[in-house]
Amino acid sequence: MLFITNRVFNEGQTPIVNDQLVLPRSVSFNLQNNQPEQSIYFCHQDDQNRYTEIGGDRFLSELKNSKADEILLYIHGFSNLPEGVFQKAAELQRLFDQKQSGHICVVPMIWPCDNDFGIIKDYFDDQMAADLSGVAFARAFQKFLKWRETPDDKIPCTKRINILAHSMGNRVLRSTFAAIVQYFLPQGLPLVFRNIFMVAADIVNEALESGQEGQYIPVAARNVVVYYAADDFAMRASKVANVGTIASRRLGHTGPEHMDRVSKNVYAVDCDNFNNRYDSPTGHGYFTTDENGNAGLVFNHLWQCLKTGRVPMRSPNSQSSILDRTLLSL
Repeated sequence: MLFITNRVFNEGQTPIVNDQLVLPRSVSFNLQNNQPEQSIYFCHQDDQNRYTEIGGDRFLSELKNSKADEILLYIHGFSNLPEGVFQKAAELQRLFDQKQSGHICVVPMIWPCDNDFGIIKDYFDDQMAADLSGVAFARAFQKFLKWRETPDDKIPCTKRINILAHSMGNRVLRSTFAAIVQYFLPQGLPLVFRNIFMVAADIVNEALESGQEGQYIPVAARNVVVYYAADDFAMRASKVANVGTIASRRLGHTGPEHMDRVSKNVYAVDCDNFNNRYDSPTGHGYFTTDENGNAGLVFNHLWQCLKTGRVPMRSPNSQSSILDRTLLSL
């Protein structure tokens, strides 16, 4: 599995000899060091706890030459170490292959969650790591945009690119897009992505409005789909934890605070009817399988988005809907 990371490696940064990167090389994660690197590493998972850094050019070429029609970049949530991220990415890949083998290629983007004991300490450490990872991942996206415009073989890559960000991964997404505009594209982001799926997003629920920290997310995609649940207990804890800093309800708890203030390509999908059945007792990780291990409602909904480029809603002009089986049968 291909992946991108800014976690610290035990082997240090990529060696350079005579202005050339010395690649490929075997690497391993330093799990005790959650300092966000500003260097970005393009890698391949060979097996459990076995990884190879292959470099950006080879990484992008392998993506372009893969049989997949679409790429799904997966940005994980807080308190997830690499092997756990690979397991979730492999689960997503398995579910996609059950729908249509080879159509989707899942690529994890691994940022440095904490390995300390104690969930509260981890939470605030991970908030800082998520914010600081934005610059590194902005560099990765900028490299992709440059490569897409002028590939070495002069043949453009026509694969559609999508993003799935879960929980605090949406904080990484928000800071990444802000860094792209600040450092690389001051005129604003182009429409690069087909779908951006924001699941249980641990950012404020005004974030997607103009002038807010996540304002560049809707600009960069055809569709932005926000999945939320009022009884997501992780979102309730996040709101309490952030009182005194940003005392606001979370996007993954309520959906956008003001639907009339977000772009017309932002869709809010209420998952309150099933999230706790899928992920008991917190109701936070409900985006893959149901309680029986089969593809769940959120997964099937985002699959329809990927296949059609349109977001299933009860009416063509609707931006909000409750997710149930009837919605998927429309």
